[in-house]
Amino acid sequence: MKKIHKILIAFFVIISLSLFLKGKISGQKFDSEKWKYSNLSSEENWNLRWNMMNSLRNNYELKGKTKSEIISLLGKPENEIRNEMSYSLGYTGFGINTGTLVIFLNEKGIVKNLSVHQG
Repeated sequence: MKKIHKILIAFFVIISLSLFLKGKISGQKFDSEKWKYSNLSSEENWNLRWNMMNSLRNNYELKGKTKSEIISLLGKPENEIRNEMSYSLGYTGFGINTGTLVIFLNEKGIVKNLSVHQG
């Protein structure tokens, strides 16, 4: 009985760690050229940006960059309202949900924060 109990605990620990680390592991290495120039309407690229998002966040410090540095790295945003720049991330891999990267700039055009939305 104790052996089965230990196996069940180990199983639940492994599942819990997998779920916790899922968002921390990059799906695809960020590539600025692919991000900017891939045909996002093509089925093979529907989730390209979403898959690169963790790599982008983990390997590039976006906070503190200027608006022109962001545009150089990510291209022109799909939407820009006041001090917010938005980039479509395509399908998230969870049904038909899509993602959006929103970059918030201060009054001097410097990145102060960013947010990734899924919905």
